[in-house]
Amino acid sequence: MIKFYDLQKINQRYEKAFHEKTEQFLQRGWYILGEEVKVFEENFATFCQSKYCIGVGNGLDALVLIFKAYIELGKLQKGDEVIVPANTYIASVLAVLQADLVPVLVEPKLATYNLNPDLIAEKITSRTKAILVVHLYGQLAEMDKIEAIAKQHNLLIVEDAAQSHGAELGVGNAKAYSFYPSKNLGCLGDGGAVVTNDYDLNRIIRAMRNYGSEQKYVNDFIGINSRLDELQAAFLNVKLPDLALDNQKRRQIAKRYLSEIKNDKIVLPFYDGSANHVFHLFVIRTENRNELQEYLNENGIQTLIHYPIPPHLQKALVAFNALSFPITEKIHREVLSLPLSPVLTNEEVSSIIQVLNSY
Repeated sequence: MIKFYDLQKINQRYEKAFHEKTEQFLQRGWYILGEEVKVFEENFATFCQSKYCIGVGNGLDALVLIFKAYIELGKLQKGDEVIVPANTYIASVLAVLQADLVPVLVEPKLATYNLNPDLIAEKITSRTKAILVVHLYGQLAEMDKIEAIAKQHNLLIVEDAAQSHGAELGVGNAKAYSFYPSKNLGCLGDGGAVVTNDYDLNRIIRAMRNYGSEQKYVNDFIGINSRLDELQAAFLNVKLPDLALDNQKRRQIAKRYLSEIKNDKIVLPFYDGSANHVFHLFVIRTENRNELQEYLNENGIQTLIHYPIPPHLQKALVAFNALSFPITEKIHREVLSLPLSPVLTNEEVSSIIQVLNSY
């Protein structure tokens, strides 16, 4: 069986270094917000060509903290509206709700699966204060068009970059990253970060992740406990130097899929050949998804569905259940993610292509 994503094989490359980092961690005896977190924050900020990186507990917390920090800064108020792509993982919507803001869902482009800039203006009201851009599957949204809209209407841009580590840089005010194990840069547990060039936003989020405290036992904000784990930061420091090369391997595999899969029943993803896509996922579409998934499984190829139910149809978001987003719903009915990772062999890629072409 060709695994969808072989985490054990991916991390096996680093086992010796992980053991060394663990030994150093144990010898230091400093377990929370220590040297490894500090070094990772510096390294990842540099990698992202940004001034500041704040390590937090996970990607969802990263988004929530951005919105709550903007409320503290007076740039947002509870009840403000935030434009959110309808086609996303539910975490994007949950972050807006958990910050006491109002998500306004907008359809994606069918070709790219990302937020359609041409549909944003019609959803903007006097209460709209921000756009949450999700770079879904590893491909940047159309940031030039979105930035122009944001400037015209004086809106903040927050980027959900949980799937786009290393893609060409967007232009948002703040970016939220997840280091969930299956991400392009994944730790061995939960982890996340906020990246920004805004000093005040950085300062407040840095405090809010730690009970709202900039000085021990002095609490200036109503914060939470969401700190990047010291040991996970150590693992991320080991893996970060290989991220660019791993992303390049992903693009190479994606290019093979795009050029060699020839089947009229399968819609391949859009890719312009640039560095704006890091192929966290390679997502195809077909009208007979369940049949295709079963066929691939019978032929020894594991696939996953990202995601079977759109946010507006989830029971948790009952207030949105009556809304209709035909493009989003079509995407969620038809998408299927193929195996793609830096450790996938040329032979495995060839096998996947051959099986798909025979479908």
